This record gives sequence, structure tokens and C-alpha cells, in this order.
Amino acid sequence: MTSSQIRSAFLDYFASKGHTIVPSAPIVVKNDPTLMFINAGMNPFKDWFLGNEKPKYPRVANSQKCLRVSGKHNDLEEVGVDTYHHTLFEMLGNWSFGDYFKKEAIGWAWDLLTEVYKIDKNRLYVTVFGGDANDGLEPDHEALELWKSFIAEDRILFGSKKDNFWEMGDTGPCGPCTEIHVDIRSDEERAKVDGKSLVNNDHPQVIEVWNNVFMQFNRMASGELRELPAKHVDTGMGFERLCMVLQAKQSNYDTDVFASTLSALEKLSGKTYGRTQSKADIAFRVIADHIRAVSFAIADGQLPSNTGAGYVIRRILRRAVRYGYSFLDLNQPFICELVAVLAHQMGHQFPELVSQQELIRKVIAEEEESFLRTLDSGIKRFEAQTKDMQAGQTIEGQFAFLLYDTFGFPIDLTDLMAREKGIGVDMDGFQKCLEEQKNRSRKATELTTDDWQVVNPGDHTDFVGYDAQSTQVKLLRYRRVSSKGSTFYQLVFDKTPFYPEGGGQIGDSGVLEYQGDKVLIFDTKKENNLITHLSKTLPAELNVLFEATVDTSKRTHTTGNHSATHLLHFALRELLGTHVEQRGSLVNDNYLRFDFSHFEKIKAQDLKKIESRVNELVRQNLRLNEHRQLPIEQAKSMGAMALFGEKYGDVVRVIQFGESVELCGGTHVAATGQIGLFKITSESAVAAGVRRIEAITGLAAEQYISQLEAEIGEVKELVKAQKDLPEAIKQLIEQQQKLAKELEKINKQRAMAWKETALQHATAVGGLQVIAEQLDLPADSIKDVLFALRSEHPNLVAVLGSSQDGKALLSVMVSDDVVAAGRTNANQIIKEIAKEIGGGGGGQPFYATAGGKDISGLSRALSKVKDILAN
Repeated sequence: MTSSQIRSAFLDYFASKGHTIVPSAPIVVKNDPTLMFINAGMNPFKDWFLGNEKPKYPRVANSQKCLRVSGKHNDLEEVGVDTYHHTLFEMLGNWSFGDYFKKEAIGWAWDLLTEVYKIDKNRLYVTVFGGDANDGLEPDHEALELWKSFIAEDRILFGSKKDNFWEMGDTGPCGPCTEIHVDIRSDEERAKVDGKSLVNNDHPQVIEVWNNVFMQFNRMASGELRELPAKHVDTGMGFERLCMVLQAKQSNYDTDVFASTLSALEKLSGKTYGRTQSKADIAFRVIADHIRAVSFAIADGQLPSNTGAGYVIRRILRRAVRYGYSFLDLNQPFICELVAVLAHQMGHQFPELVSQQELIRKVIAEEEESFLRTLDSGIKRFEAQTKDMQAGQTIEGQFAFLLYDTFGFPIDLTDLMAREKGIGVDMDGFQKCLEEQKNRSRKATELTTDDWQVVNPGDHTDFVGYDAQSTQVKLLRYRRVSSKGSTFYQLVFDKTPFYPEGGGQIGDSGVLEYQGDKVLIFDTKKENNLITHLSKTLPAELNVLFEATVDTSKRTHTTGNHSATHLLHFALRELLGTHVEQRGSLVNDNYLRFDFSHFEKIKAQDLKKIESRVNELVRQNLRLNEHRQLPIEQAKSMGAMALFGEKYGDVVRVIQFGESVELCGGTHVAATGQIGLFKITSESAVAAGVRRIEAITGLAAEQYISQLEAEIGEVKELVKAQKDLPEAIKQLIEQQQKLAKELEKINKQRAMAWKETALQHATAVGGLQVIAEQLDLPADSIKDVLFALRSEHPNLVAVLGSSQDGKALLSVMVSDDVVAAGRTNANQIIKEIAKEIGGGGGGQPFYATAGGKDISGLSRALSKVKDILAN
């Protein structure tokens, strides 16, 4: 079976068992502070498990994209080294939300593997949970008895809590699991060693292929296990491993999932993938894996950056580039060339790879070019650091870490380069620096939460903020949160007028009030589909009716900016072309930021047209046409545009202003006239193929214009321009240029006049003619003078000091005959005297310069010259 057939067989099987087939959720997580990326198939259904949201379907099956590169589930360093770990992988899953449980899950798993996929039953082993005394949990005898009807009891193994009790993290839904393992070794190997002894022992050919988790508990922050409101089934079967088994391969990378990528990489590198543990083969596997992770992340809305999830994606990409650079001799961008191969391979199942293909390629190409330059800089830094080191010496761990952290060098690349020079690397020192960085990173992102304290029954918040900005609410639950040394509370109400951060729009702030007791709500967020209100303190009374009131001024300005982004998006597509698509946004009460796909800088005249078009739409006072509960297919038929990287349900909200139609959950003006005025403040690049416009509206735009008018008025006053300001400035510039030329002429005359008498200022020192004095002329004039002296006078050292724009400057010239004799050179002198002006510099043996902040040090520097030469 091909990989496509294997995936289809899984989905078709569970469709026949009454499961709704759903598409993969985006791997970038936007509303869960505990996760950067989807790292398990159950993540998108977390709220259904917890009871925060009613499940839409009792049974679901899917193939979910997962990324394991951060947090508890982090496989990054194993990727490529072995043949079965991946950063990005597909998790085939079937799910029951309070419907079927162990009997059906176990029976169907066995039936699919042995009857549909035809896996040899004698190669299969299963594990069940063996219990845990600390949690007070008995062994899973129910699963054991169910398995006995399918497989011999001696092939059923009890597993530890580590292997057979699945938990997503330190808190959250969890439960015992039963795993299915397959032994794909040769018959000869199986005859020698019983496969049972190799289960869960990291053997590359005796591997777990399917995990059936029986979600029964919720792990509290205290460590306590509480029964979930309903029992669920969460299964995950690694797609890549399943393909390896069914295609009779010994490595995931030998399957057709990776074959086309590896083949393309062979052509690009001119090397052959040999399926060994050589560095080159590891590089092949790293690149074949990482291209998938990076491409899917970009397709789902996460561009590489220096922070958060974007930094993780940049690290993955750079790891792939490093391996190609170090072991495949690929020193030009090459990963970008694999995007088309990946889109062809997986685009039928994940159409976002096809629709975003050009953007993905351009972003990766730019990242590669940038990092290859950084690698080159790092190599030069390494060469400079080790230039004078002798065989047997050791590079400091701190420097090795600098190369790793700043220039992206893996420690094995530094070690390789060091061994080529016969020197070593302080690995212990490197590890210490690495651990210190991890601790700093951990503290920076550390977030601990207490368990929820229930005040009133209820698990859902009704958002009423589209229609009201104040309403009475009751508190359902609260908990304390600690992050980065500060503590705050999360409050959940039965209803709320506060808009939670989402879709680029910031969360509302405001006040919670009861009988004069006021609690400030400083932010509102949506966490796992739960609207949480953030406050520094708790109300004095908890079980009362509060008046919850939004900060109306902040909301009004934010709303105007949000509606303006819709008009801007429409204007960009109208004037630049329909290739323009949103790539991200930020909307707050001060300004708006809009990122979009476009492959060149927008010309000033086009930017003006865009701004004018938006203001025209504002003046048309287009009424808001809002559809709150619209089936998504109907919304798409209306031409509604989706936000880049957002996940949408079956029912959506559509915002329409005239011909502008978008899916959006944010707050908006009742008519575009309320925006007032739209003003673009900047246009810039974000990444390859992605531009950014920042703009302001309403009062902020008026204040901006008023400030400009005031500044223009001041300029008019200064240049004495009554009417034509540009003409007055033009005349002023021409006058300045004329004066500059006259001044340059005077300085040249002064310089030449000094040159004629220069030797009169010379003193004999150690057999040399030495000039050391201050001459306040422009740097160019001083250089001209010194070069003239060099060509006219042998046996001469001239050092001139000057001050310009509050900075001290030193220039040193040594005549060629002095340099050739090895008596001294300009570099040696400048390094010594530059210390006196608090600066540094360098140059050539016959000419060097330095700059510093301490003008008072010029006289000390010049006096020092004769002492240096005398010695």
C-alpha cells in the first residue's frame, strides 16, 4: 500500500464505524498558554475532554499534524540520529467523546491492523497499564481481559506508569493506555531473541505502532486525579511508523513518505543516501524531516522569528541548514528547492501546502541566505579565536557556546573544526553554559497555575460584548497564576461583555464592581475555549452579582482600528492584486498592524492610493452587515476571506462592509464613518514575500496630522517661507551645498599650507622624523595630507589628532621605508594611543585611524607617540 492508501484505509475504516472525519487543525496553537504547537492528536479536542465545550460529534477520526520540538514532548535531538523519531509527524486517531470505550477501541484496533492492513498477528505484542501505588491506581484488568480474546496472554505485557499512563502535561486530561507493538525483525533474529524482551526498550525494529488512551481522569495542579465528567477514548497511531511496517521497510525514511524528498536531495547534493549512521546519512534524514516541519508551520501561519514559536521554527530550519552545510557540502540555499517536492507529495491531503507554496519557498530561501551568511561569520570568528592556539590546547566552553547561540553552530561542528586543528573543546564548560541558558529560558516562560476553585456551577461563558459593554455577571470559577515573578488571577463568569484576545485584536480591560468594591480587569484572554478575565486581586465577595463594565474608550479605538484593517485588506487586493492575503495582524487602541503577502516594496504613490481608497470607503459610511451564525460553506460561497492560520468551526461569523467580506470574531464599528480618518504611518518588510503596513485611525490620526502641521509651521518659520515651503527648503539646501564646497576648498588650502611647513614640526626620535600634533581639519583633508607626506618624505611617522562632532579622531601615517624595515607600523601605534581617547581602530601598516569619545585624551595620545617610538 502507498502512504496515501494507508491513510485513506484508516479514515475509511472508522467512517464505516460511524466516525465523523475532520481535517487536521493548524499545528500552531493560538489560545493555549501551555502549548506552542499541537504535539499530540488530542490537543484540538482538549476542551471536549475537559467538559469546557460540548463535543460536536460523539465519534471522530482524523490525521492530525503534530510537532514535537519543545516542552515535555521534545524529540528534536533524536531526529535523524535514529530512523523513527520526527519533529513533524501525522497522528492517525479515532476518538470517542463519552460514547464507546475500551471494548470497541481494542476490538477495532485489532481488526484494522490484522484484517485490513494484514499485519502478521504473530509479530504483534500489546501492553496494558500495570497500576501505580502513588496514584492509588490498580492494574487495568479490564483491558487485559479484553485483549485475551484476540491475542495469547503471554504476548500481553504490563507496563509502567511511564509507558502506559498517558498525560499531556503536568495537568490536564489523562488515563491508562494500551499500546500495540510490532516486531519487524527478520525471522532469524526473532528466533534468536524473543520480541517480548525488546518491547519498550528502544529497539528500532520492535516499535510501538498504536496507543489507545482511555481518558478517565483530570490531573489537578495539586497532583490529585479526578474523574472526568465522561469517559473518552483517545487513540494515536504514528502514520510514518505504520507506513514503515506495511511497506516492509526497516526505517521510516525508506518509505514513500520521504522517498521523493530524499531523491531530490541526492540530486541537489550529488551524494547518495546509504541508509547508514554516517554523518551524511544523518544529514539526509534531518533535512527530509525538517523541511516538513518548517513548511507546515509557515503554511499554518507561523513565520520564523527571534521569539516564541517563530524562534523554534527558525531553530529547526537552521539545524537542517547546518547539517547540509557540514556534511553534504551544500553552501547555497537548498531547502527552499524541496518545497515543491513536498507540496506534490502531500498537497492532496494538506492543500495548504499547495496554496502557500510560493510563500513557503520564498520565506525559507531568505532564511537560508541569512543563516549561511551567519555561518560564514561564525567560521571567521572561530579562525580568529584559534589562530594562535597550539596543538593540544582547548577552546573555552564559553566561546563554543557563543558559536552555538549566536552563530547557530552545533557543538559537533565546533568540535570537528577544532579536531582538524589538533585542538580540543571544553565540553563541560559548554554544557554548563547551555544549562544556564535553558534555566533562564525556563524562568522567562515559567507559568504555574493553582487548581480551579468553583464558586458556581457552569462551564461556559456567553459572550455578549457585540451588543453590550456592561452587564451583570456571576463568578463560576477562579484560579491563581504565577508567571515571571508576578501573580494574578483568572476569573471565569457565566457571561461577559469583555472581548477576549483573538484574531489579532487585543483583549478588553475594564472594571468588575459590587457595592463600591472595584476590581480592575487588566486583560481578557481565551484559553482552551474558556474566556478568562485577568485581575491582580480577587473581589472581596465571590458569590454575588457583579457589574462588569468594559473600558469603552479603549474598546471604541480598538474597534475603529479593527474595522480599518478589513478596509485596508480590501483596498490592497483591489489595487495590488488578489495575490494579497492576510499573514497576521495586531489591532489595539493605539494603532493597527497588518501583514500581507506581496513580493516587493510598495511604491510611495501606490501607498498613497491605498490610503486614499481606504478613506474613500470610510467616507461612504458603509453599514456593518453582520452574520453571526452562518454555516462555513455558506460563508465561503459569499466570498468571505479567512484569517491566515486561524481555525474555524462549522458555524462562523461574517463581517461585511460593502464588498469587503471576511470571517471575523472581533468587534467592529456600526458604519465605516465612525473610523473617522485612516493614516498609514509605515510600510516595511517582515519576511520574504511578506510586507507590513502600520496605520492609525480616528483621534490618533487627527493628533498625528496636527503634530505634522505644527512641525511644518515651525519649519516655515525657521526658513522664513510664507507660502512655498518646498522651494524655500530647496534654496536652503542649494545654499548649504555651495557653502560646503567653499569650506572644502578652504580646508584643502589650509591642509596644503600646513603640509608645506610640516617638517618644521618634526622631532627626531630613535632615528625617525616624528610629527605628533592636533590639526582640526575634516578626516578626508587629514588623510590627503598624510598620504602626500608619505609619498614625499621617507623616514617619517606622522600622527595627527582632531575633533569633529564631539568625537576624538586619530590618524597615523608611517612612510613605506620605515614599514619595510620593520621598525614600526601604523597599526601598532594606533592600538596603543587609541586607549587614551577611549576608543579603538586599525588599518594598514602604513595608515591607520581610530575614533573615541574622550576629546580631552587627544593631547595624552599625541604625547605618548614619542615614548612609544623611543622604546
